[in-house]
Amino acid sequence: MSEHLYFRQWLSGRDVALGNELAKEMRNFAYAIGDTRSAEAVLVDPAHAPLELVAAVEADGLKVVGVIATHYHADHIGGSFHGHVVDGIAELVAAHPMPIHVQAIEAPYVKTGTGVGVPPVVAHQPGDTVMVGGVAVTLLHTPGHTPGSQCLLVEGRLLTGDTLFLNGCGLTGRPESDAAELYLSLHERLALLSDDLLVYPGHKYALANEATLGEVRRTNGAMSPMSLGDWIVSFGS
Repeated sequence: MSEHLYFRQWLSGRDVALGNELAKEMRNFAYAIGDTRSAEAVLVDPAHAPLELVAAVEADGLKVVGVIATHYHADHIGGSFHGHVVDGIAELVAAHPMPIHVQAIEAPYVKTGTGVGVPPVVAHQPGDTVMVGGVAVTLLHTPGHTPGSQCLLVEGRLLTGDTLFLNGCGLTGRPESDAAELYLSLHERLALLSDDLLVYPGHKYALANEATLGEVRRTNGAMSPMSLGDWIVSFGS
């Protein structure tokens, strides 16, 4: 791992968005990835308190120059959520214009949910790299929870959004979800990644905030070897 990597994790309702009961209930993680040499950073899934996150990064001496969204759901990038309005990328770009990096197939959903379209949304292909100063963030397309869900690979870390939690995985009950694709994402698309990677999920659904991918493979039933049919019975929803 580079000594110049800047990396932070925040838990909504505890570290930011204090007093926001929805944020506390949802237990979303937000992240910052940056390069201390260039003093630039991107936010990952800046819902609930996006301007607080910008202020926190600026207090560390870096400038927020973009956002990477793991997927379009409102608890990750803002929008309407079960009768609530969640602050996110719309409020962020209104105050600080910046690119929003998503998988191309996800861009229409982002537009519908937040009103933020292309530009500032930047539509990527699987395997694209977003450079933050000299730090490379690889965008791994891992569909299933949503069509354009992506995991972010950066210097020994894997940010998994709602594709993979430390316990369990994202739900697949919405019309745009696909349980078979999520199975493939977990059992094939992520299969070649090293056990040594540290997994940073999109929600705090476990006591720990991170774990190695090897530990997750050993303890998370969603990654246990099984047929597609058996997996859908157990984890499809």
